[in-house]
Amino acid sequence: MNILVLNGSPKGENSITLQTILYLEKLFPEHHFEIVHAGQKINSIKRNFDPVRKQIEQADLLLFSYPVYTFLAPSQLHELIYCMKQHNLDLSDKYATQITTSKHFYDVTAHTYIEDNCHDLNLKIIKGLSADMEDLTIPKGQKEAKDFFEYVIWCMKHDICEPHKQKIETTSPVLATHAETTLPKKQKNIVIVTDCTDENESLKKMIERFQQKVSVETRVVNLNKIRIDGGCLGCFGCAADGNCIYKDKFDALLRDDIQKSDAIIYAFTIQDHSMGPLFKRYDDRQFCNGHRTVTMGTPIGYLISGNLSKEENLRMVLEGRANVGGNFLAGIATDEFNPDHQIDQFALKLDYALDKQYVQPSNFYGVGGMKIFRDLIYQMQGMMKADHKFFKSHGQYDFPQNNKLKIMAMYLVGFMMTNKTMKAKMGNKMTEGMLMSYKKVLNDLDKK
Repeated sequence: MNILVLNGSPKGENSITLQTILYLEKLFPEHHFEIVHAGQKINSIKRNFDPVRKQIEQADLLLFSYPVYTFLAPSQLHELIYCMKQHNLDLSDKYATQITTSKHFYDVTAHTYIEDNCHDLNLKIIKGLSADMEDLTIPKGQKEAKDFFEYVIWCMKHDICEPHKQKIETTSPVLATHAETTLPKKQKNIVIVTDCTDENESLKKMIERFQQKVSVETRVVNLNKIRIDGGCLGCFGCAADGNCIYKDKFDALLRDDIQKSDAIIYAFTIQDHSMGPLFKRYDDRQFCNGHRTVTMGTPIGYLISGNLSKEENLRMVLEGRANVGGNFLAGIATDEFNPDHQIDQFALKLDYALDKQYVQPSNFYGVGGMKIFRDLIYQMQGMMKADHKFFKSHGQYDFPQNNKLKIMAMYLVGFMMTNKTMKAKMGNKMTEGMLMSYKKVLNDLDKK
């Protein structure tokens, strides 16, 4: 079997994810592995796609290998997928799977992103392997990698793959209309980060109407007009002091011109089930802030051109980002239907959030994500010094095992519940006891 490994890591041969591929190559010498370092050589691939095209055509299995970057795949892999689609490859007789390494922070959205694009390319999809960064160094992880590849071979032998998804049929955008500005603008500022071009009439009109309806001054940062030399390299050069290895001064622009705003609005067109390669490059380069939620409390929102209602995975990414970052998601307006109403409602909610400094509590997306970050940064505090300092100063090391009084109280409750005599005497008092602190809150209100 010919296996083409599409290595999306910008580290190339030094990729941690790639080591699992090399491990499998040694375990299964009867199969031929060929590696394309797409993440590292994406610029040359974009200039001349023919060599990669020939390799793809000769492969039986496409194996996407990459680290999870900001909820999805690295921006370099986004660019490769765009190239593959542009060349109209016939891949209907080929299989595809993926191997990722991460700390399992939104690995599910990264895998779904690759699967959705593989469906677009008519590939036969086999569920991938999501490994912890250190899994290959322990027997359990080694066995999981071996078992995974044996499963892939078995699936191909029996022509078993995931059910094919119906392609999303794009509908014509509904153009937003002009709105007169009647209210005086408040002395706060909103930044609109966009990749909008002159050709994208619908997104332009959405941005214009939003600017007209919101009661705060706005300014636009267009990613097409700022210098971003490349995607995140995953080098951890910023881990100690937050300074990026690139010399394009993007990190200064991000911190001084964007993240100091009172609200941040993102405006983009859906491309390949995400925000597109340029916007993903912007997202990945925000890793100069490490895992620090430096904009928490800042309202955010989205103006999106495209069929977002059909993109469940992208919606999860947008909501997850807000929850993990501690941001109020003021709104998501699209041009699928009635954009004027959506934008107007969005503007009103944003005004409220700015006036009241409103932030909603995190749901599972945020709580779960931050627990992963909390444990990661605590373990790696010696290297990720800036992250450790931030987490410590903001009380994000909320380890439950440190709450010894609650643990002891639960032991006492557990003893009473397992002792038949005490349980009989207590009757319904257990429930009443659980409600005591809540009733105190209500009683205190009555006294005011």
